[in-house]
Amino acid sequence: MEVQRTDDLLLPQEILLSAGVHIGTRVKTKDMESFIYKVRPDGLFVLDMEKMNERIKVAAKFLARANLSKVAVASSKRYGKTPVLKFCEQMGSKPIVGRFTSGSFTNPIYADFFEPEVIVVTDALADSQIVEEASVMGIPVVAFCSTDNSLRNIDVVIPMNNKGRRALAIAYWLLCRQVKRELNELSPDADWSVSIDDFETTA
Repeated sequence: MEVQRTDDLLLPQEILLSAGVHIGTRVKTKDMESFIYKVRPDGLFVLDMEKMNERIKVAAKFLARANLSKVAVASSKRYGKTPVLKFCEQMGSKPIVGRFTSGSFTNPIYADFFEPEVIVVTDALADSQIVEEASVMGIPVVAFCSTDNSLRNIDVVIPMNNKGRRALAIAYWLLCRQVKRELNELSPDADWSVSIDDFETTA
């Protein structure tokens, strides 16, 4: 089993390791170098779980200062759909799942026009159209990023496996729980009745 520095992790190490939240791809961008812990013999880059932990806390503080009803949370990935919908249900935010329609943030005559204060994306690469439109409008972007992501137009990065089904459930569960802690809706040592399973896509 891989051992990393694990001070003050938001979840026990064995849960994070079993879900592969730290496992990246065989591609490493220059932007993500500082978040990489090592490369495995099979060529997969491994993300630093302590930095993941730190960045979830930073992102949660950032989101807690926003009007959560004006936060858009997006995923074009199938495994991101349930985590995004559950996060938005808990936070009162706007989900954008599946195909993104160009002009959603820029064209006021569009039926589903929405002016977000902040956008959260599941994958800066897969959701690049949303990131691009947000940058045009000057909207800050929080993004889950694996080792193959570019950080262009990303304001707050959370280094994490953003492709695995269980990893995405944990990603959004952790972020949601931490925002609730920042808002004093949940004490740091309290159990949360909502489980990681509730955030996981099952079909």
